Amino acid sequence: MGTWGTGPFDSDLAADFVDQLEGLTHQQVIDVLERAFQRVTDSGERVDGGDGAEAVAAGALVASTLPDSPIAIDPEDGPSQPLPELPATLRASARLALDRVLRDGSEMATGWVDSADANQWRQEVRQILHALETPTDH
Repeated sequence: MGTWGTGPFDSDLAADFVDQLEGLTHQQVIDVLERAFQRVTDSGERVDGGDGAEAVAAGALVASTLPDSPIAIDPEDGPSQPLPELPATLRASARLALDRVLRDGSEMATGWVDSADANQWRQEVRQILHALETPTDH
């Protein structure tokens, strides 16, 4: 697995996850995002690094669709087609999964060699969480 930064799309796993969304129907995109969150929330004590990377990428994608979201996806990193309107339940699933990814027992949280990178990654995930928690006027 290649990781070149601390952002939600700065790994081969995250890039492969986004590539999975290409050519899917709107419902299939929603299902893939939900499964990414579900794998993390159902994982028990230990969250696999690959599942964590996918959940963080999926969380960033969900957060980026919210009105006035501070989370912007670089066109090079995101899917080539706009995401469909996402159900509010996906925000709740994303919050639960990202909270688990930040905890001890998560390979994503404990796998950083450089503590500065670990702190930067945590800050970026917390920004996504904050965007997911911000109420909207729907």
